[in-house]
Amino acid sequence: MADSLELGAGFSHLNPPPSYDLADHPVPTGREEIWRFTPLKRLRGILDGDASDARLTWDTTLPEGVTLTEVTADQARELGELAPNDRPSALAAANAGGAMLLDVPAEAEIAEPIVLRLHGSSVEDLVWGQLVIRVGRHAKATVLVLHTGTARYSAITTVLAGDASDVNVLSLQDWDDDAVHLGRDAIQVGRDASVKHTSISFGGDLVRMHANVEYAGPGGSAELLGLYFADEGQHLEHRLFADHTAPRTKSHVLYKGALQGQGAHTVWIGNVLIRKVAEGIETYEENRNLVLSDGCQADSVPNLEIETGEIEGAGHASATARFDDEQLFYLRSRGVSEKESRRLVVHGFFNDLIRKVGIPSIEAQLLETVEAELAKNVLKDFQ
Repeated sequence: MADSLELGAGFSHLNPPPSYDLADHPVPTGREEIWRFTPLKRLRGILDGDASDARLTWDTTLPEGVTLTEVTADQARELGELAPNDRPSALAAANAGGAMLLDVPAEAEIAEPIVLRLHGSSVEDLVWGQLVIRVGRHAKATVLVLHTGTARYSAITTVLAGDASDVNVLSLQDWDDDAVHLGRDAIQVGRDASVKHTSISFGGDLVRMHANVEYAGPGGSAELLGLYFADEGQHLEHRLFADHTAPRTKSHVLYKGALQGQGAHTVWIGNVLIRKVAEGIETYEENRNLVLSDGCQADSVPNLEIETGEIEGAGHASATARFDDEQLFYLRSRGVSEKESRRLVVHGFFNDLIRKVGIPSIEAQLLETVEAELAKNVLKDFQ
């Protein structure tokens, strides 16, 4: 992978070209398209790129056959790490001091989830992270990356899904209220491989997550799921880029979010590029937002860029709405209290997505968290 790549043929205006050179990722002013929704002052100096030896505490569950080792930044590149395509991920690659390599060997079928629990102890800590998840050919694995505590954290993560592998990766941002987290998860889908990636954000003062997908061969499939719930003053931002770089590939994106409280702000940017070589592909992206109280703002921007007409299907949908009065009326007319009606509507909004996660323990935790979030605002005035 070259250190620097010029924007031109083969790259999209929807996503900056990858480069390890920080000069290719200048400090943003906020006027740039990829930064215009992000309150830069609330990043608390992360984009300055100061060196730091601070680390998150790692606690892991590694089933038999799975290894977690430290490698150098150069070795991460040699493994096939997908180069950073924004300033936070470039800074993480430059300052992390090496990467953690999670390795699942070829042909392995790991029944138990692999769990990485990352915990921060102080928002004064500036932490750089670098992680490579490599799943070998014909292997099957589920990886959970759970973030708790507090810190100013910027991380670059690469998922390398080998040919015909079956990979499920979930990133949960359950930070304390003052945390700042900038993360980029870049996924390379091997030939005939299947990847599910889920990004879930509840906690933190400001969380800005990327999920980027590209294909190393034909026949690959990627499902990108997301769930977020913003409270008063929170900024939760999720950006997607599905780059169809091979024929007969698939991508399906479904993100759902809810907002409550004054100043709650969510951002969803969905970008899909279908290259000339990507004939016979299928793609669809969808974002739904439920506004639960006054004073909230949800920005949702789907984009689709097509360079060939030889495709099976492509589309997108986006909607932002308040409680459905008809649904509330239907429930109330059947004797359901207003509090319970509102609770049921929100759970119904999220349930179909939660069931797609495919990890029972996480699904149960998400239902509990949605209930706890509702109790903070929407249901607090109901006895």
